[in-house]
Amino acid sequence: MEKSNSFKGPQNPWSADLGLGTSDRRLAFSRQASFQQYHEPHTPVSINLNDSEATPFLSRSVSSIDVPPGEYLAEENDKLFRERRVSAEKLSVLLVFESVFRILRSGNRYMKRLFLLISLNVAYSTAELCIGLFTGRIGLVSDSFHLSFGCGLLTFSLFAMAASRKKPDAIYTYGYKRLEVLSAFTNALFLLFMSFSLAVEALHAFIQDESEHKHYLIVSAVTNLLVNLIGVWFFRNYARVNLVYRNAEDMNNHSVCLHVLADSIRSAGLILASWFLSLGVQNAEVLCFGLVSVAVFMLVMPLFRASGGILLQMAPPNVPTSALSKCWRQITAREDVSEVSQARFWELVPGHVVGSLSIQVKKGIDDRPILQLVHGLYHDLGIQDLTVQADNV
Repeated sequence: MEKSNSFKGPQNPWSADLGLGTSDRRLAFSRQASFQQYHEPHTPVSINLNDSEATPFLSRSVSSIDVPPGEYLAEENDKLFRERRVSAEKLSVLLVFESVFRILRSGNRYMKRLFLLISLNVAYSTAELCIGLFTGRIGLVSDSFHLSFGCGLLTFSLFAMAASRKKPDAIYTYGYKRLEVLSAFTNALFLLFMSFSLAVEALHAFIQDESEHKHYLIVSAVTNLLVNLIGVWFFRNYARVNLVYRNAEDMNNHSVCLHVLADSIRSAGLILASWFLSLGVQNAEVLCFGLVSVAVFMLVMPLFRASGGILLQMAPPNVPTSALSKCWRQITAREDVSEVSQARFWELVPGHVVGSLSIQVKKGIDDRPILQLVHGLYHDLGIQDLTVQADNV
């Protein structure tokens, strides 16, 4: 006999809708539509066989072909269908924008600040791209593409903030909170690539022994630094390296703060390198870009490890391994328990630990006291959702 006990789990939402009990094995069937499609009757066409001058169904003239009226109706229907499809697509786009603005209007202050920051970055990168294309400055065009890619990541962070507010449904039974963890991991991965690119740029400057900094690049770096400092001020509460994440929202906001902070350090390093070069300091680019690369790497690495560990479903860091082992020994020490296996514990999102356990109880023993003991032990460790499977052997 096999029993399953869940410490916390939602009831089946479909049983009440279909009128089925937990033990009812009836199946609900729906009548399918017939394969024979309904055809509208066509208007009959009278053909006079005795009329020798009757016009054939398709008559070819010198310059044109007479098409039956039905073809014109088909073309009109196709045109009407295309117009309706285009109008439906326009309506869907309008609904998407309306939903976005509604979420932003009802969202928290960090969502509104992030939307404002994205708008500033988009305006600045667009202006930089236009100036670079009209003046032929390749450095401005390259920097505008870098900023555009960063705006895309910040937009994904905003989307994760909005989508995570949705409640669990029949498909995503755990909800959408992990989207913010995925957003934090994506930002951290991008910043690690930026750190690597700065190290390569420093190595290139050391090998070539020449400066590529121009006056227009310094102006761009100063403007970019001012825009990013606004973002740092918006998310100043998360401007720490080793931040304790209480929930998924903290992790996502921290990733946004590190994103704008790393861009600020990059712009500051470019300005500092140009100033040192104007003073005649040799290898100023190598020194500044190397320091910026190391600083960005040290800032991002804790976030990368934390978000990657959650996505890989590693053991929760806030629950000591020794405490889990102690609970396992206490359960196996009971005489009515023969074996404990498949003990798995992971973090769904920061601050929410999930676990599952399989226990083999000796035959004829009441397993309810054992289940209460197991739930009590692991609940004291901070495990919110625990599923215990008890088998009588």
